[in-house]
Amino acid sequence: MNGTQSIDAPWGISVFGAASMDATPDVARLRVAIKQTRQKASEAFEVTRGSVNQIRDVLRGHRVPDTAVSTSRLNLESTWNYGNERKFLGYECTAAFVIELRELDILEAVLIDVVEAGANEVAGVEFDVSTKKELRAEARTAAVAAAREKAALYAEAAGVQLGPVIHIKDVDSDQLQNSYRGHGQAGRGGGEGDLAPGKVTVTAGVVIGFSIVGG
Repeated sequence: MNGTQSIDAPWGISVFGAASMDATPDVARLRVAIKQTRQKASEAFEVTRGSVNQIRDVLRGHRVPDTAVSTSRLNLESTWNYGNERKFLGYECTAAFVIELRELDILEAVLIDVVEAGANEVAGVEFDVSTKKELRAEARTAAVAAAREKAALYAEAAGVQLGPVIHIKDVDSDQLQNSYRGHGQAGRGGGEGDLAPGKVTVTAGVVIGFSIVGG
C-alpha cells in the first residue's frame, strides 16, 4: 500500500487553507546603476561619482528625498578582453542603487531623467504596497477560515465533529506567491515598457490539524 491508501498514526483532520488579498500599489522601487570604464581607477571613480551626484540632483528636482535613495552596490574592478590575446580594457566602476517613489504619477518622468543623468543600467521596476503587513494579517485570518471551512466539510461527510485545534503550521508565503503570478505582478500585461502598476497580491497559507469527536 502506498501513502495515499494508509495512515500510520491517525489523530484527526489535517487541512490546508490559503487566501490572497489584492491591493493597488502605492510604492515603486527603481533599481538602476551607473557603470563607467576608464583607463585609470581614479578616473572611473570620478566620472561615476559625478553621475551619482547628477542623479541625486535630478531626484531632488522631483522632490524625492535623499532618504528614499539607497546605495545597494559600489564596485571597482579591472576589466579584460579575453579574445585571441588578453587585453586590459580599463577599470570599471559600478554604482547601483534603489530609488523608492511614493508618487507613482512621476515614475516615468523620473526614470527618463535618471537615465539621461547617467544611469546606463535599469535592473527593473518593482511595485509594492505600504500596508503589506496589514494585508498579510488579513490574508492569514482568511486562510485560517478557509482551512476551518474545509475541515468542517470533511468532518460532516465523515459523520464526525471537529474537536479543538491541535496543530498550526504556517506555509511560506513566497512559495505560495508563485501560484498567483498569473494574476499578480507578472500578469500586468500591456506590452514591453508598460509602467502601469496593475495590482499587488499578498498571500498567506496555513496547515491546521483538528482533533475529531464522535463517529
